[in-house]
Amino acid sequence: MIDPLYVASGFGVGLLVGMTGVGGGSLMTPLLILLFGVHPSTAVGTDLLYAAATKTGGSIVHGWSRSVHWPAVLRLACGSIPASALTLLVLWKLDLKSDTERSLVNLVLCFALLLTATSLIFRKAIMERYRRRLEQVDDRTTAVATVITGIVLGVLVSISSVGAGAVGVTVLLLLYPRLPMATIVGSDIAHAVPLTLVAGIGHWALGDVDWALMGVLLLGSLPGIIVGSYSATRVPETVLRLTLASVLFVVAGKIMFAELNLSSAIVTALAWTH
Repeated sequence: MIDPLYVASGFGVGLLVGMTGVGGGSLMTPLLILLFGVHPSTAVGTDLLYAAATKTGGSIVHGWSRSVHWPAVLRLACGSIPASALTLLVLWKLDLKSDTERSLVNLVLCFALLLTATSLIFRKAIMERYRRRLEQVDDRTTAVATVITGIVLGVLVSISSVGAGAVGVTVLLLLYPRLPMATIVGSDIAHAVPLTLVAGIGHWALGDVDWALMGVLLLGSLPGIIVGSYSATRVPETVLRLTLASVLFVVAGKIMFAELNLSSAIVTALAWTH
């Protein structure tokens, strides 16, 4: 039987993604962990393949509209795909025990959520401060910086499924200041498809994907993205960004608090056994 709460969650996240281009991994993964009690690794793996499916539609639309800067996408992918494969190989080789794996995913997730929220709040200030200077940068430096950005995103996304949206968009705005916003968003979405697909397949190989759950989430999110994309121009962008950033700060705090409580409980238990 299909749980309507999962469908509603998928719709809500899809709505935000359609409105802001951000919020897929940064909301869906914490939602699965905190609200539904899904194991962090399974939440990340399921969310990655869910993101690959939802963002494929978005990238086709942007590609059709010619709002994708393919050189930037290729440079990002040159860094992110090998970094993702290497990160997954390390996770597999370490063969982390359940609690250690849970803690690693939660800590990287908190860091990625805080980074995403910060980039949402301070994007305008960062742009105003550095944009003029970055317009003078030569193409080779831009290309190298884009590949390095891809590497960082590859590691972040493979462990936490968060970071490709707001962080990717902010860095692309800085590195490609002459491109229109629609092309920046389109390029970020187009890059997210192969990255989330590779990382998602890696997590599937590690046994971290719940296919039934992914199907139910897609039932809600696909209509949500359509409604969100239609509503995007009707809600002030600043209100959306600040609301989303506030939610991400609260979620990061909640995960960190739960993690600290769990760690202190383990330490206490170990002290009692000795």
